[in-house]
Formats: sequence, C-alpha cells, structure tokens
Amino acid sequence: MARNQLLRCVTVACLGLLGALSVNAQSFRVQCPQTTKLHPTRQVIDPATGLPAPDPAHPGFIKCQHVSGGDGFATMGDGQQIYLFGFGALSGRASLENQGGGDNVVNGPYAGTELASVFDQPYAGPITADGAASANPPGGSADAAIRDPATMMNIGVMAANAPAPLIAIDEDDELFLTLSNVGMIMRPDLFEQHTIHFHGYPNASSYFDGVPDASVAIAIAGSFTYYYTAPDAGTYFWHCHITPPEHLQMGMVGQLFVRPRQDRLAPGVDLRAALVNTYTDANGHNYDPCMRDILCSSPLPPQPASAVTQAAGAKYAYDDGDGSTEYDVEYPIQMMGFDPSFHFIGMTFNPEPFADMKDKYFLLNGRGYPDTVNQSVISTEAVDGISRPSQPLPALITIDKTNGQKRALLRVSDLSVTEYSTLATVGVPMTVIADNARMLRDEAGNNMYYDTNSITLGGGESMDVILDVSDARYQPGQTFFLYTTNLDHLSNDAENFGGMMTEIRIL
Repeated sequence: MARNQLLRCVTVACLGLLGALSVNAQSFRVQCPQTTKLHPTRQVIDPATGLPAPDPAHPGFIKCQHVSGGDGFATMGDGQQIYLFGFGALSGRASLENQGGGDNVVNGPYAGTELASVFDQPYAGPITADGAASANPPGGSADAAIRDPATMMNIGVMAANAPAPLIAIDEDDELFLTLSNVGMIMRPDLFEQHTIHFHGYPNASSYFDGVPDASVAIAIAGSFTYYYTAPDAGTYFWHCHITPPEHLQMGMVGQLFVRPRQDRLAPGVDLRAALVNTYTDANGHNYDPCMRDILCSSPLPPQPASAVTQAAGAKYAYDDGDGSTEYDVEYPIQMMGFDPSFHFIGMTFNPEPFADMKDKYFLLNGRGYPDTVNQSVISTEAVDGISRPSQPLPALITIDKTNGQKRALLRVSDLSVTEYSTLATVGVPMTVIADNARMLRDEAGNNMYYDTNSITLGGGESMDVILDVSDARYQPGQTFFLYTTNLDHLSNDAENFGGMMTEIRIL
C-alpha cells in the first residue's frame, strides 16, 4: 500500500475512533458565565438603539470564545498544501463558513465579532445551563460555542487555521477563552499538550499566562478556560507556549487587539477631559475611565487651545485624548512565514532540524499574493477528503471614500520565528502611532508619531499605523500596494510570485 493511502487509512480510522470515544470525554468543558463579580448584572438590549448595552455601573461585556488545538493543512500561493499544527474556531462557525466574498470581516457584516469567533453574552434570549452559548449573536445561533464533545472532535479535528482565529475585545471586557485539545491526527505518535499565551499582554495572573512551568498545559481530550480582563488598548498576539519555536513555526499563532474606552464616549464630550474626569457615554451613564486604572499609562496630551470633542460614531486606536488616533476602518495585517521542509519533516515522523529552520513561504494573514486580495475563505482538503476553512482572513485593504472613509488603521504584527520583515507602501505614507501596543507619546504628552513608507518588525513585535487618503490626490478607483522590500520574501518558495504583498484599494 502506498504511503499516502496508508496515511489516509490510518487517519480515517483515527477519526472514527476518536469520534466514538469523544462522546464520553467529559474532560471537554466550555465555560462562559452569565455574570461575574465585575459584571454582576447580565447585559441587556438597549430599547433606544436595539444594541447590546452594559450595566450602567459596570462598563464592558462578558465575552467568550472557544478554539481547538490540533493540526491540519493550508494552501500556499503556488498551490502546495502544507501541514500545520494550529488553532481552529469552535465558536462563530456559521459566520466563518458563510463569509464568502464581500468586505473584510473586521469591517463587514461581522464587525465586532472578528472572524465571528467571539460570541457575546449581551444578546437577549435564553442561555444554556452552563452559559456557554448566546442566543441571536451576529450570524445566528450557530455562532455559539460548540460544547458537545463528539461535535468538538468532528469539527475540531484537522481544522487548524493559518493564522489562528482573530480575537478583538474592548477595554473593560472580560474574556473567557476556552482551548480544547483535540489531538494531532496526522501525528498519532505525539501526545502534544497546548497552551495559550497572550504575548505582551498585561495579564495579572501567571496562572492564565500559558507558560507551562508557571501555569497549566492542556492535554489531549481536555479543555481549559483562560480568563483575561481587557484593561489596556493595543495590538498584541497570542500563541502556544509549548516548545514555542516548533509550535509557532508550525502555525499556532494569531492576533489579538483591544479597542479603547474612548470609543464609548458620547458625541460632544471633551476627549482630554474624559481621561481625567468622569464622563458620560452615549446612553447617559457616568464612568471614570482612567483615574482608578493604573494601566492608563499614556501621558495626557497638552491642554489644547480649544477642546477636541467626540464625533458621533468615531473610533480610535487608543485613549489618545486628542482624537489623533481616529480611524474609519481597521485591518489586521499578520506577517508570518513557513519553512516547507520543516513542516514536511514534521509530518513524516522524522526529527525536525531546528538549526536549519528558515521560512520560504512568506505570508500576510496566512496567504501569499494574490491570495491576500481574495476575499473568500480559503479551504484546504485534508487526507480524509474533507475540505475545511484553512486561511479565513484576507489582507485586502479597502477605503471607501464615496462613503466618507478617509483613514484606515492597520494593526500590523510579525508572527515569524525566523525572520525580520519590512513592509512598505508606495504612494500612501504610513503614520506610525504605536509600537508594541504603546502609543508613541513623550512624557510631556506630545505625540511622537512619524510618517514613513516602510516599517521593519521582528518576531513578536507589533505596530499600529494609519493610512490617510483624505487628500484630493487620492480618488476612487486607485490601487496602491503594501508589500515587503525583502525581495526574497516576495515569493512562494521557489516561485517568483506571491509572498508578503497586498493591495490598498480606494473605492
């Protein structure tokens, strides 16, 4: 029997066996409480707006997410399928699978549920006994977390995503993030544990930090729910912390970002004053955003000659106090790469050559150009004959000037474990407003933003940049490029196309 046929037989047999065993796998458990000490009253629908509204005395929401840890395959720009260890979505499945063409998921019909993988508590309707579901979330009730052990296995096996599901929350939220380890079907000889580590994130408890020698590790057929508060806005990323060089290279990385409290201010509120005084939000509730929060660490801007006030519907990257980080649309740009030899060796039961590891496929959001501008979910067929979403997140940047959009926020992070990479633009300068989740501001409160046409990041670094096309020289129909100037990174392995490049389209 040929090796590929043998692998298919072994894999299908394993899938059937694990599916049968998982029915009684009570170690799988999803947690998502209806109330907490910080949010003692369940949020309700605001009758005036029809939108979720928090308890007036307790801003923020309880948000929950469920991911699997396992393996799978992804499709590179030259058509090659590459083996992964990775995380997959076990919540938000309906919106993920039905995304298809259209807007980037951050700005389109799934806004607020990035990749539809965050499911919120605030929606009206019945809650299951363990609280691990929400009725009527965006995308329908099928977006709720998968809680049945057999279904976790059936959906989670071979469902690794490149990169991992995106997590986007707001300051004052509480996030309950459940990881269920469904095992690595293509490597039945491995009994790999997995964890989740929020890289650079100001998490107070080492117990939920994901570093196994100070925390816990999740074994196969087990679940663990990580708890995080969201106290400080910024762009971070998350990854597995078991043998990090291997698991990160194999694909167990994703982006996390936190949006600021300033987004919730009522129109007309003085932005600077709101950082030092009690402010009133759009629903008439009073909050004290920073005076009792030690993580409001950015110095206040100098007192302006006239107040800068909140515009209706305005969105900001940080609690800036002067409106300088305002944007209209936002996009995650995740720089990463794979060494195909390392991945192939990892699938063939051979020792992996860490010293020789070097990326050959260079990707934005798990895709090489021109796949980066394909707005559909990319699926890959695994050895069991089932096609699964593998690279759900496009990297196309669109700014719709005809509908009043002028500024795009790019949340750029480098998830590579072997390479520094440079991203450049031609024709549209980048304004760098933050580095490694910290706003660029001196101790006197002066903004230290700078304009550039290129930024260079190493693994584990992030930058927030704004593209401003408000000038009249930018017109609908124009296309610009965001690409790497590392010429060997503009490739799909040996091919002379693809790599870290995407388009900036003005509509």
